[in-house]
Amino acid sequence: MGTGRTSARSAVFAPLDPHSRAETVVRRLTDAITFGLLADAEQLPSEADLAAQFGVSRVTVREALVTLRHQNLLETRRGRGGGSFVRAPADTSLRARLAEVSLPGLRDSTDHYVAIAGAAARLAALRAGPEDVKLLEQEADGPLHRVERSFHLDVAAAAQSARLAREEVRFGAELGTLLWSPVIQPAHPPRDPRDEHRAITRAIAAGDGDLARRLTEEHIEKAVERLVNLHLTLVEP
Repeated sequence: MGTGRTSARSAVFAPLDPHSRAETVVRRLTDAITFGLLADAEQLPSEADLAAQFGVSRVTVREALVTLRHQNLLETRRGRGGGSFVRAPADTSLRARLAEVSLPGLRDSTDHYVAIAGAAARLAALRAGPEDVKLLEQEADGPLHRVERSFHLDVAAAAQSARLAREEVRFGAELGTLLWSPVIQPAHPPRDPRDEHRAITRAIAAGDGDLARRLTEEHIEKAVERLVNLHLTLVEP
């Protein structure tokens, strides 16, 4: 198995279902951009490389890239060193997106994610090797919301389940970006979420799957509560 971030990124570019078309390419890349797996200003592979990785035609890839540019998630630069470059969504668009989601839909999606992330943590405790644990112990650089995304992707990769890794990425298309967005983070959190990451990592390193799952579920449920509270303030008349 590959190590965490490499395995997680590979899930983004895995071949598509044979019945999928440009819409699935759009969804995959949107997931990766909004979840932070593809960083702001990062250059995408060429159309030919994307087509080969996804297992689709260059025409399909080109159609998907046009859609992503219209959604302001990509920009095209011409000339030497040009290509398609990622544009991370702004916080204002995240608030507007949250306001459009129904509260039952929000709870349903986040319940789904708690189950996914909890299962990934439990399996990681059973399957992770020393290199996986070492990767989890390394603090990712950057703002907290990117650290959150990176950490949970690495846990899913350490679970050595390609399906769970893809589910982690797919969740970004629904509410993953909102869940870890800085717009819902308290200015002075009672506890640094990184401390919770370290506790989860210790449980994984100790092979305690039940503890790793419980700590992960509690960690995510705190973020869900903040997201629900923000949603209520946005939709109140």
